[in-house]
Amino acid sequence: MALAYNRIVIKIGSNVLTQADGMPDVARMEHLVDQITEIKKQGKEVILVSSGAVASGRSLVKISEKTDAVGSRQLLAAVGQVKLINTYSQLFGRHDLICAQVLVTKEDFRDRLHYLNMKNCFQMQLQHNIIPVVNENDVISVTELMFTDNDELAGLIASMLNADALIILSNVDGIFNGDPKDSNSEVIQEIGHSTTGFSQFVTTQKSQFGRGGMITKCHMAHKVAQLGIAVHIANGKTTNILQRVLQEEVVNTRFIPKKTASGKKKWLAHSGSYANGVVQVNEGACAALNSAKATSLLPVGVTAISGTFKKGDIIKIISESEKYIGLGIAEYSSEKANELVGQKNQKELVHYDYLYLNPDIK
Repeated sequence: MALAYNRIVIKIGSNVLTQADGMPDVARMEHLVDQITEIKKQGKEVILVSSGAVASGRSLVKISEKTDAVGSRQLLAAVGQVKLINTYSQLFGRHDLICAQVLVTKEDFRDRLHYLNMKNCFQMQLQHNIIPVVNENDVISVTELMFTDNDELAGLIASMLNADALIILSNVDGIFNGDPKDSNSEVIQEIGHSTTGFSQFVTTQKSQFGRGGMITKCHMAHKVAQLGIAVHIANGKTTNILQRVLQEEVVNTRFIPKKTASGKKKWLAHSGSYANGVVQVNEGACAALNSAKATSLLPVGVTAISGTFKKGDIIKIISESEKYIGLGIAEYSSEKANELVGQKNQKELVHYDYLYLNPDIK
């Protein structure tokens, strides 16, 4: 039975699009484009998050080994992104489909207004039957401006666009309960809301050509599933993998989605690095926030405020033991919040509708 997804984000990793010698695998790209075309014919919307710019650049430019890593990556990405998007344009063009290039940095998700402008741009493309091809702008993304990897970027895009599903194509069949190279290890086919501690069974080895590893995939997938979006991790080198995932005909790992969160909560879930202040709360407030009942953060449960923030800013919420509880949008400034610390019968500092709770603390 086919999975009832209408809007799908597909992330293709470096190891899927790259041959053993580091050169781009155009035949693989062509096969994946053919599959995406079939999905489009079913009336579904597809957003493609694709790595591969550096590999494409490597096929065009020879760089001295003495060149520093950041400079090499910037040069290869600058040259390679042109070839990558042109290849996609040609391949989709064979099916009379148009694709668009969208290059982003982590900073693009920081401001709420900028975030909504970007969301509108994506929606306009989808309305005109255009396939957005998204990649990190490696030309200007260095150190703190970089995403952990394109998995993080794909999660942000899926959350922004209220996608039904995110399919991450890697070079393995899914999340294994041990070392994938061990014949006794098996793919975990479903991961529920309460699963934590992925490091207990996932190896920390990073992929050969990409920046991330399976641990980062797990944490990102878990967060996105908590927001109501199904996440699949599957082997992008398997023939007809996309159709087979959607028809439930192939082994892969599926993170089961929770009840859909609001758009604002989806934005907040990925905004931890943009918090302007930290609010420490007592055990009672921690328990109330994590109960099944919808609860706002009240000053009576606050024990300390650090940093400066104004109304509308993102603030980080921690326990007295400094455990990360969640994120929220402040209803008033840090100055006023400091005046109300510990007081009863005061206006909430963070309303429930603008509160995102860390799923790993439950």
